[in-house]
Amino acid sequence: MTRQLEDTAEPPPLGAGRMPGMERRSAMDAVRMRIGMAISLGLLKPGERLPDQEDVALGLSVSPITARRALASLAEQGVVVRRRGRAGGTFVADSPPTDVLASLSASPAESQAVNRLVDRRLLFECAVTHYAAVNATASQLDELERLTQEMAESSDWSYYHRMDEQFHQLVGTASCLDSAVEVYHETLAELYDYFIPYPIEKLHKSNQDHIALVAALRAGRVEEAVEVARKHVDILHRTMFMGLAQGAAKAPASD
Repeated sequence: MTRQLEDTAEPPPLGAGRMPGMERRSAMDAVRMRIGMAISLGLLKPGERLPDQEDVALGLSVSPITARRALASLAEQGVVVRRRGRAGGTFVADSPPTDVLASLSASPAESQAVNRLVDRRLLFECAVTHYAAVNATASQLDELERLTQEMAESSDWSYYHRMDEQFHQLVGTASCLDSAVEVYHETLAELYDYFIPYPIEKLHKSNQDHIALVAALRAGRVEEAVEVARKHVDILHRTMFMGLAQGAAKAPASD
């Protein structure tokens, strides 16, 4: 399940005790980076409303106080604006300062480290999917299907990410690989710390993989299930921030 953190407890710095090459960012700076990069990459558009503060915290797996501080800092720098009233909330600024957005980026070393983390998850994902196809119970398969429906009906990235995390954790549990499942869950949690807000229509498209995976698991089609899982994780090399940033850097300038 989604990690619930106390409002008064500050999570450890992002990267603490993690893979070599990971920068040690504070939790607040990590949230600033993730939102800032989503804006820089055009995943969050000018004028777009962010989910409520509590949902931002849940969607990015941080404490509410961390989310509040990060959003306040971004507002002070003009990256987002806060509006009061019934139609109020936190919105992406119409013209966020380019110098501030430039500072909210991952280093090459950090991007390389996240790529290695994706590779680590890829190995685990194939293993747990193989054994989930053999060991998953009917009730677990029903719950996986319910989670795909929740994701299909989600209207923002925050809720989708929470359901997505529960989905993959349950696939791991269904594998019955005992202590290896704990290591898989730890790897999954580390990678979720680097996910950034993404347009919901793109996430709904990704959910088609989940639906196909559940169908293969129900039918006991081991090879098909593993291949769906492999492709689902491998694409993170191109769709997480490091791949998107590299693609933007290589793209020719528009006229």
